[in-house]
Amino acid sequence: MTLLLILLGLLLLALANVPIAVALGIAAVAAMAVETGLRDIPNIPLTLFDGAVKFSLIAVPLFILAGAIMNASGISRRLIALTSALIGWVRGGLSMVTIGTSLFFAEISGSAVADVAALGSVLIPSMKRAGYSKEFAAAVTSSASTLAVIIPPSIPMILYAVMAGTSVVELFVAGIIPGLLGGLLLMAAAYRVAVRRGFPSDSSFHWHRVVSAFREAVWALTLPVIILGGIFSGWVTATEGAGLAVLAAALIGGLVYRELDWKVLRQATVEGGIQTAVVMLLVSTSALLGEYLTAMQVPQQFAEHLLAFTESKWAVLALLNVFFLVVGLFLHSAAAIILVVPVVMPLVHQAGIDPVHFGLVLTLNLGIGQQTPPVASVLLTACSIAKASIWEVSRANAIFVAVLLVVLLMVTYLPAIPMLLVEFFYR
Repeated sequence: MTLLLILLGLLLLALANVPIAVALGIAAVAAMAVETGLRDIPNIPLTLFDGAVKFSLIAVPLFILAGAIMNASGISRRLIALTSALIGWVRGGLSMVTIGTSLFFAEISGSAVADVAALGSVLIPSMKRAGYSKEFAAAVTSSASTLAVIIPPSIPMILYAVMAGTSVVELFVAGIIPGLLGGLLLMAAAYRVAVRRGFPSDSSFHWHRVVSAFREAVWALTLPVIILGGIFSGWVTATEGAGLAVLAAALIGGLVYRELDWKVLRQATVEGGIQTAVVMLLVSTSALLGEYLTAMQVPQQFAEHLLAFTESKWAVLALLNVFFLVVGLFLHSAAAIILVVPVVMPLVHQAGIDPVHFGLVLTLNLGIGQQTPPVASVLLTACSIAKASIWEVSRANAIFVAVLLVVLLMVTYLPAIPMLLVEFFYR
């Protein structure tokens, strides 16, 4: 009953256009005041501070900054050119270039919104000029950017690891196979649509073009090797890897390519700072609400009630999938992770679900939520760039969302897909 009243209060505040972070804080303070009076109010600032000073969270602004440097220094443009030289000759090649470049960009930025903003501003106009419909261009760019939430390094995975108390590195490794699988299936779907609608190829295949593009992009290609190699080898933590990403991107963009646009970088840094502030405020206020829920043993009661209904971990995963798909309709991924993970983790443990496996299931669910209105932060960004109706883009996006749902089912019920590399390297 306590959890239901809190959720109802949050819903009412959200409908009144109160920011989610502020709504979380109001709900937590109101619940504490009703339950224990005013005796715990002096501890609120300490709880807020403690919630936002976790070491792992430093990686969030650093990965955002690394993505901004890539976009401001020509690194993104070189990755696009290389991908175009490799697969642009296929029918519908520009859509596949978008997906392939998203795979590269996701390995540095870790943010789907950063991915669609950086790549969409270049690729969506290119697809429109080549004869693709603006709705299809926005849809494929938006869905491809969702790969950023499951391919390492992923900001939602970092947040989940902090909230669930599990390994960031293992989550990163678990996302490799699902991310590559999702990319290949999205390419297959894009090719099918391109053949059916008669979309053109970008250009014919020429080895000299591939060689030239590779020479230009070779330094950019070292970024994922440096970042992920350092993290997976154990030389650096995920947070230190984020700092390494910023340093490597700055050196390559500023000293090697010598194209660092300080005006663009300043604007992107300011936007990244705003995104980081929003996330940190969410983390702080969720820590306040989490402390109250833990004291009232609400997560444990939730787990007991659901396990009384079914003890099968596969049934529990099915229920959680439906739950998170619905949550993704109304909450941004960061808010959903921060709000819901502390409540469901006791259930996850009692049902015998591996926290790393569950982390991939949760992250992919919320990635799909970024494609489904009314919130759909990534889809809205793509629609804004393409100047297209969100509902028309959603119709064109249906085939790609279906692909992401297939990947979700595979990750959920074939745990070897996300866990194979984790088991091989870490267990």
